[in-house]
Amino acid sequence: MAKTITQKVVFKNTSPKQLYDLYMNAKKHSLVTASPAKITEKEGRKFSAHDGYINGKNLQLVKDKLIVQSWKSADWQDGDLDSTFILRFEPKAKDTVLHVVHANVPDKEVDGIDKGWHDYYWTPWKQYLKGTPIAKRKEM
Repeated sequence: MAKTITQKVVFKNTSPKQLYDLYMNAKKHSLVTASPAKITEKEGRKFSAHDGYINGKNLQLVKDKLIVQSWKSADWQDGDLDSTFILRFEPKAKDTVLHVVHANVPDKEVDGIDKGWHDYYWTPWKQYLKGTPIAKRKEM
């Protein structure tokens, strides 16, 4: 059985463009996660993050507003289907609300992935946006 993770994260004094770029720009993605990423802002193109631990494809991209990807972790079982990962960026005055939906996540992976988004993405993004250097991360 698969589950859906939903998260809502507020980034203070941050534009949707800044967050979109942190995810879709390979150099920034790699810097902020402290791990190699290969990603491009083109629909239909494959991407990888965390030195190939995460792989998928860009399904729909709306600059500074929406990212939809197929997404799969290297340690998922062969029979596990790709999940669907959606990031929607909502401007709220000087802040941006990040709406996250990660659907079709295998049951046994839900807790780790739910926590992992915070540990490997949202917390480091907030640190980076405040000007705090990103330390090298432990392997996933």
